[in-house]
Amino acid sequence: MNRQQAIEPLATVAARGPGVPLSLAVLLMRLAEFLAVGSFGLWLVRAVPIELGSFVELHSRVTLIASLAFAIMAESLGAYDVEAQFSLREGWRRVLMAWVMTALFLTTMGFLLKTSEEISRGWAILWFAGGTVSLLITRAAATWWVRRMKRRGTFNERVAIFGTGPQAERFAEYVLRSDRLTITLVGLFDDREPDRLPSQVAGVPVLGNFDGLVAMIREGLIDQVVLALPWAAEKRLQRLVEALAETPVKLRLAPDLVTFSFSHRPMVILGDLPVMTLFERPISGLSGIAKAIEDKLLSGLILLAIWPVLVLVALAVKLDSSGPILFRQPREGFNNRPFRCYKFRTMYHDRLEFQNITQAGREDPRITRIGRVLRRTSLDELPQLLNVLQGDMSLVGPRPHAPSTRAAGKLFSDVVQSYAARHKVKPGITGWAQVNGWRGETDTEDKIVKRVEHDLYYIENWSIGFDLYILLRTVGAVLLPRNAF
Repeated sequence: MNRQQAIEPLATVAARGPGVPLSLAVLLMRLAEFLAVGSFGLWLVRAVPIELGSFVELHSRVTLIASLAFAIMAESLGAYDVEAQFSLREGWRRVLMAWVMTALFLTTMGFLLKTSEEISRGWAILWFAGGTVSLLITRAAATWWVRRMKRRGTFNERVAIFGTGPQAERFAEYVLRSDRLTITLVGLFDDREPDRLPSQVAGVPVLGNFDGLVAMIREGLIDQVVLALPWAAEKRLQRLVEALAETPVKLRLAPDLVTFSFSHRPMVILGDLPVMTLFERPISGLSGIAKAIEDKLLSGLILLAIWPVLVLVALAVKLDSSGPILFRQPREGFNNRPFRCYKFRTMYHDRLEFQNITQAGREDPRITRIGRVLRRTSLDELPQLLNVLQGDMSLVGPRPHAPSTRAAGKLFSDVVQSYAARHKVKPGITGWAQVNGWRGETDTEDKIVKRVEHDLYYIENWSIGFDLYILLRTVGAVLLPRNAF
């Protein structure tokens, strides 16, 4: 939203009238995407050269169930939130994630109910591919449409601000610089004497006092009033609320000045009391369940696929030097809880360290011959799949560190103030920092700073798609290792 769209002359506002609710456009977007996947699936059922009625009936039923499942998944993944309505990239990301989750849901249900053999695999693959294309085209068209309507001010509500002090100025500036709001600022009003009022605040004209505000409301020129007064002025606010409650407009209370420092934080209702969420537990709720399923399912499949490799590596470790095959070292995990991290032993048994740990470096004499190969190929990390199955780790997440490890002689937590924030989620076998080259020895403070920065970025931007992308990048990092000794 530019300033011209946020501030319009009063005559233009009056001529345009009240805006169309954005929720109506979003409802049409939901319906269009539901029909995009459903209608293509039904068309494909009819297009398959099979004349059996049971085929059409069964696959039509699957299409309906999948379309409903997609609608639920898309809603739960925020595919129709404000940031996804106007951002094509974010919209595509969320609807594709919902579509993939729908396919996984149907596959799982077909396996559990033993009905997957009755479904045509060719039809299912074509439907998934065609549905993907249909969703991309539909979302692109819908995003173009809502952007165009937004530029024309179709969705804009006509908003008046009551108050002309610092709080009103902050609120007006926030509205003017926000691209996501569908608001047209009509003007500001105040109940102070006219000679004490400025002509404008933050470029928005001051139009008069309380009586002038009510007169404009009665003329149908204002849809919403925002009270931008200090919260300490409780009696004044109560009088205004009682007077404006008799008018047919939405009435809002602007944040107090200190709240603008946390304007990006969401508000939630605690009983009847609105409270601000300063920090949320990451990867929780449905996201936490999805990640847990991802971890258990993929780690189990990987173990089934690579068990011969595990046996060969275990045999090589045993033949290369005396001592146990596995190395179990204390590491810090979720919520700073200690756990035993499994690795194939890569050092001589009598040189292992469990306290005051010195990280391995190049040509480290403690490392065995087979250990050097395992470290360079990251095969020594494979037993951590057991940690994932036990629930101590995830496939993807910040790498777990031993509490006593140091960077340039300092504890990691002393180098980076936000280091403990890594423990808001379970540690991972691989992570965003590792695939970007921040792995191995942390012999400088800059290395641990970069690692923590990447870990926190992962925590804030987690998604199943992001996890899968990191896993694919991990394959490349293993084939072309950097900084691993």
